[in-house]
Amino acid sequence: MAASRLRRASAASARRHQLPAQAASKSGPSGRPHLFEPITLRQLTVPNRIWLSPMCQYSAVEGVVNNWHLVHLGARAAGGCGLVMAEASAVVPEGRISPGDAGIWNDAHVEAWRPIAEFIRSQGSVPAIQLAHAGRKASTSEPSVEGGRPLYPGKDARAWQAVAPSAVPFADFQTPREMTEADIRAVVDAFAAAAQRSLKAGFQVVEIHMAHGYLLHQFLSPQVNKRKDQYGGSLANRMRLPLAVAEAVRAVVPPELPLAVRISATDWAGPLDGPAWDVDQSVALCGALRDLGCDLVDVSSGGQLPRALIPVGPGYQVPFSERIRREARVATGTVGMITSAKQAEQILAEGKADVVLIGREMLRDPHWPLRAAAELGYEAMRYPPQYERGKFPVK
Repeated sequence: MAASRLRRASAASARRHQLPAQAASKSGPSGRPHLFEPITLRQLTVPNRIWLSPMCQYSAVEGVVNNWHLVHLGARAAGGCGLVMAEASAVVPEGRISPGDAGIWNDAHVEAWRPIAEFIRSQGSVPAIQLAHAGRKASTSEPSVEGGRPLYPGKDARAWQAVAPSAVPFADFQTPREMTEADIRAVVDAFAAAAQRSLKAGFQVVEIHMAHGYLLHQFLSPQVNKRKDQYGGSLANRMRLPLAVAEAVRAVVPPELPLAVRISATDWAGPLDGPAWDVDQSVALCGALRDLGCDLVDVSSGGQLPRALIPVGPGYQVPFSERIRREARVATGTVGMITSAKQAEQILAEGKADVVLIGREMLRDPHWPLRAAAELGYEAMRYPPQYERGKFPVK
């Protein structure tokens, strides 16, 4: 019944948040390719719809980012991304995935992030940051150094106690401590404080990480959340903490700036896995997030089940973005094996998403947006003056 009420409330609110109908067309409203149309969220205009997906670098020290992050993120800004999303940054020390994770839990992190945000803006891009808490997937070694193996308290000096909605471990990771209600309230406060620090550092967009099997996704999924109190059981209860975090963060982000949320649209559970998070519940969540002031949902999937069978292929997550955009009536971003300019352009032209987030392909080519502009015949793409001599030939 609670889920039905949520859906009815979301449907009523959706009528007040109508997105423009979008049919497939060869170009955007201004005549340029859809990828290079600006998008305005609240009072912030992002110059194009190619966004850098947040990707952990596992290169920070005590949460403090450094020159690697400046070069990594700065190169993608110079390479033409309309928005550059910094990696998942922990809101508390125990919320890190590994000791090498970036942080935003103290003022030293603000000072380290500030020149990075400034450089991104100097290149005409919008600096954004993803706020995260790893929950039961915390306390691992850095994947780039030791393969991301679990670290266990009492066996490794770098380990710490992981926490989660319930004492359910992920694969062979340590068994997390079940969070108390006081712990839950502290998490809400930590996300809000991290958002305030992000703004001080110069970020213009804050994204809340509710995906990939991390803490807020753990509360959403009955695969992990076995609680019997107000934070477990029904859909409304499982959504309680994620929505409280969104409300608290929205309260500290100025009304002229947008708020984004990344979700996993489905756990990809099989018939033997039992109740799990799925697309129907995601639609309800996104409608509720929209009502709280979320301006864009960054739609991914998976990460909760260690042995999920995922039909990975080009654009395999796009249908989730399309459905959430249509039914929850909220702007969406899509991600996952988007590798070519024509593929990305078609997604936007067909109204399946409002932006595309590029991850691994951007690791291979930090100038992917400049190359995409040339391939789509867009001659007005901004280049850094230092790179004018190396413009890609327009086809």
